[in-house]
Amino acid sequence: MSGNRRYSGLSQHAVKSGAFQTGRSRFAGLVFASAFLALILRAAWVQCVKDDFYQRQGEIRQVSDRDTLASRGHIFDRNGRVLAMNLPTRTVWLDASATGVAASSSQIQALARILQIAPAVVEHAYASQRQFVYLARQIPTDVAERAMRLNVPGVFEQKDYRRFYPESSVTANVVGFTGIDGHGQEGIEFAAERQLRGINGWRRTLHDARGEIIANLAQSAPRKGMDLRLSLDLRVQYAAYRALQDAVTHSGARSGSAIVLDAHTGEILAMANWPSFDPNSRLRSSGLAMRNRAVTDVFEPGSVMKPITIALALQEQRITPNSVVTTDDGRLRLDGVTIHDDADFGTLTVAGVIEKSSNVGTTKIAMMMPAEDMWHNFRKVGLGRAPHAGLPGEAAGNVRAWKGWRRIEQATMSYGYGLSASLLQLAQAYTAFANDGVFVPATIHWQPAPPSGRRVYSVRTAREVRSMMEQVVSAAGTAPQAAVTGYTVAGKTGTAYRWTRSGYDHGQYRASFVGIIPARAPRVIIAVSIDRPRKGSHFGGAVAGPAFVSIASQTMRLLNVPPDKPYASVTTKPAT
Repeated sequence: MSGNRRYSGLSQHAVKSGAFQTGRSRFAGLVFASAFLALILRAAWVQCVKDDFYQRQGEIRQVSDRDTLASRGHIFDRNGRVLAMNLPTRTVWLDASATGVAASSSQIQALARILQIAPAVVEHAYASQRQFVYLARQIPTDVAERAMRLNVPGVFEQKDYRRFYPESSVTANVVGFTGIDGHGQEGIEFAAERQLRGINGWRRTLHDARGEIIANLAQSAPRKGMDLRLSLDLRVQYAAYRALQDAVTHSGARSGSAIVLDAHTGEILAMANWPSFDPNSRLRSSGLAMRNRAVTDVFEPGSVMKPITIALALQEQRITPNSVVTTDDGRLRLDGVTIHDDADFGTLTVAGVIEKSSNVGTTKIAMMMPAEDMWHNFRKVGLGRAPHAGLPGEAAGNVRAWKGWRRIEQATMSYGYGLSASLLQLAQAYTAFANDGVFVPATIHWQPAPPSGRRVYSVRTAREVRSMMEQVVSAAGTAPQAAVTGYTVAGKTGTAYRWTRSGYDHGQYRASFVGIIPARAPRVIIAVSIDRPRKGSHFGGAVAGPAFVSIASQTMRLLNVPPDKPYASVTTKPAT
């Protein structure tokens, strides 16, 4: 009996405990149900009864992400002079997406007057109800400040910059320019876009309808673009630009280009074109002025090619500088075509062929060699392939595969017809002579260490060709106008007819001169080409020679290169 009473007591206790647990669970469920009901009622109140109030509060307290523009990298010349930089500006824009954002007529008139835009532009921006509309871009900071002081609803400003080119047209074709969005469109600005542009940052802000920032919620800092250091020497660039301008103007030519190349590193110290354009102006010039014709335009170079042909014959030991070549009264019939010289030069040495620029003599030398060897020779000095100097639009020119050459084509290519090249390719090809037989690729980027070149000719061959080219600027050569006082010069003229749809136009010429100075201890290669001279002579020596002299003499002084040729002594009659 006593055992049953004990068991009964335990059962009653368990029943009471279970009832308590059940009651507590029901109470907790009631609390949660009440909370959910309260939330539902509150949501209904906010969304249905008081929706206008809370919508208005949301509109005046907006969260937005705004870009923080990255500063574009600067561009410098080799000596640290600025070629492209950023000027601080402001951009004014409108957020018309929020309900109730509007401006009075007087505010619109005042804003349009300050920003120098039509009032209709502002009115249309408000009517668009878009979240972001530009009103004025890249304006002076003081103008933006005046606009913001008007407190026009929905109008904001942000930091911006405008690209500025201190040297204007002097370096325009090389440096190029950017568009209003800051992206490179021409020149180095385009070619090096990835390095220069940087990475925009962003900022998430809470602001009211007037744009006043209530709080900064998060941000990512912008990363500035990388600065670039070019191989250009601004002093030499000015010399080339001014000399080229004079040459084109005095000859009445359509255009011209000039290049100064470091003989040993391939660095482009100057690259000028005339006419040029102002990259700081939004009013762009014609395609002719904007194009970097020194690298984009190809032409038949004419006699500038003769040293390259003769160098191969010397390298293969088919001739020596003193080998004798007959010019057949200045006329040679080959495959039904007559090749002729400007005069009857009689019998010449190989050095004389270069000095007099004999087409007949060069043809006879070329016919001693297989077409395949000539083709490989052209390719080794960079013809028929793009230079890859770091500039946009670099032309490869045209040198057809040797298997399709006829004899007359091999002949004409030997003296610069039937193939094409840019002025940069010609200057680059002459590095093989200036650098004692080692071809060095051209580059627009500053080189901290000399690049490795590629041997094309022996030291002896390169020096023999340079020695023969010295005679070109002698009184008996084709370019006495290219002689530079105090310095030896090795160079070659090129005077070529222009090819048109109707064939060669004997009234249009391309006059060129490519020279190495000093000839006996080369420092630079200077190439000048003038397209369609119309006043005076049309020959390369007469048209391009004076520009070469002006550029060369100034470059020697700027680079502190000592004279290597004694000045002619001047004797005066003693006073009596």
